[in-house]
Amino acid sequence: MLAVGAALAVPGLAAAAPRASLASSVGTREQVEWVRRASGNFVAAELRGDGAGACSVLAAPLRATRGRRACAERWDARLAALLHEPRFRAALRADARAIRSATVIVHGDTASIELPAPLISGPNRLRWTEMCWMLEG
Repeated sequence: MLAVGAALAVPGLAAAAPRASLASSVGTREQVEWVRRASGNFVAAELRGDGAGACSVLAAPLRATRGRRACAERWDARLAALLHEPRFRAALRADARAIRSATVIVHGDTASIELPAPLISGPNRLRWTEMCWMLEG
């Protein structure tokens, strides 16, 4: 749990967010910054091909072992294949650029971030759990 919280504390990511994006976001400044950090860490891990880093941002049900394969093993394999696709890398880079100014909507313990490409599939939803924002599917 502490490792996840520490991993999400990327200095300067949210601090560099333009004020206009904060005006269009819903939630406290801290909530919006947490969601942006979690999203940024997830995309950065994917760009590095780091399955364990990507898994550190996923909600517990998505981190569960499936078919005797740990989350990091599944994501390492998935990323190894997908990072060879120029469209996938381009979508990740577009998300990475957009995160700092993306609109974030926080309602209670759920949040969404508006990005050009889905972080996993479908809406970009995060949930406050384990004392940090975690990506849910």
